[in-house]
Amino acid sequence: MSTLDAVAAEFAGLRTHLTAVAYRLTGSVGDAEDAVQESWLRLSALPEDKRNAIEDLAAWLTTVVGRICLDRLRSATARRERYIGEWLPEPIVTPLGAPPSDDPLDAAVRDEGVRMAAMVVLDRLTPEQRVAFVLHDAFAVPFDEIADILGVSSAAARQHASRGRRALDDAEPPPRADLAEQQEVLDRFVRALTSGDVRALAEVLHPDVVLVGDSDGKAKTSVRVMVGADKIIRFFAGLLRFYRPGALAQGRPVLVNGDLGFFIPPAPGGANYKDLDAHLNSMVVRDGLVVAVYDQANPDKLTRAGVLGTRRPT
Repeated sequence: MSTLDAVAAEFAGLRTHLTAVAYRLTGSVGDAEDAVQESWLRLSALPEDKRNAIEDLAAWLTTVVGRICLDRLRSATARRERYIGEWLPEPIVTPLGAPPSDDPLDAAVRDEGVRMAAMVVLDRLTPEQRVAFVLHDAFAVPFDEIADILGVSSAAARQHASRGRRALDDAEPPPRADLAEQQEVLDRFVRALTSGDVRALAEVLHPDVVLVGDSDGKAKTSVRVMVGADKIIRFFAGLLRFYRPGALAQGRPVLVNGDLGFFIPPAPGGANYKDLDAHLNSMVVRDGLVVAVYDQANPDKLTRAGVLGTRRPT
């Protein structure tokens, strides 16, 4: 490395990798982008002789991003204690059928480990377990470097990763179904939901299906995790009574973290009907059945995802 321009060009080539690391560590688009930008500021602020002494820039930046994200995770733990209801990772939404994009976030979601179901499982780990597991198992960062990030011994870092791995093994989501299967299941689900066909809805839901809503009290969704097809069917049937006929049918398919989902735009109520909040739904499909539904209704997250009119800067 020599000039700052040359360093900037090399950094640009690593941005997609660093964004994938940061998003998988934090589950937040904003935190991921901030961490990547902060890593650049730290790199560019180094004296030239210290920049030139960096032997592996990708490894150096990955370590820096990991350290920044650990701080974000620890502060997020306190923020989530004040969060109303359940918290879901911030979604990355891309148009269905669009050609591959160079946007770092769009590229990151092609990795199966960044699908929403996998990100939800990562949220069950402690910050230390998450950093150790993700950096080592997903990005092959050596334990001595992870130990430096965590401020512990290499053996302790290895133990954090092992505990995280065991926790994930107990809750590992099914592999990503191919898009054709997801499309068939989604079509059946939407038809049953919008027509109020309870029997058809029961046929597409796994008996132990889980519904997780996220709104932070700013929109209407389930405040607690809902488990069981019967309970979830009653929940959806109630929604059909609350909203103007046809309101739920205005949804459009999108990709949510690389999996098929659908976005339901907001709609006015009136005539004794309630206003419909915007919702972004993604699903986990196994053996032709929906085993999990993630209902993102927090308008802040939907705005940052671009489905409420404001797109991420590219």
